[in-house]
Amino acid sequence: MNPNYFLPKPVKPGDEVEVKIEAQASKGDGIAKKDGFVIFIKGAKEGDSVKVRITEVKARFAIGEIIS
Repeated sequence: MNPNYFLPKPVKPGDEVEVKIEAQASKGDGIAKKDGFVIFIKGAKEGDSVKVRITEVKARFAIGEIIS
């Protein structure tokens, strides 16, 4: 098992964070990172800088939605 699995996550549901989209996932979501933790953002494109609200946090990634 990944030793980072149990470490505290840098985001929690409801957090609002500014991120830069670093890549595109295979299904089209934007991929950003916060302190090395992956965040998937629907509708974001690589190169965008966006403010997102975290909607869900899993063991290895989070899901966010664009708010501005």
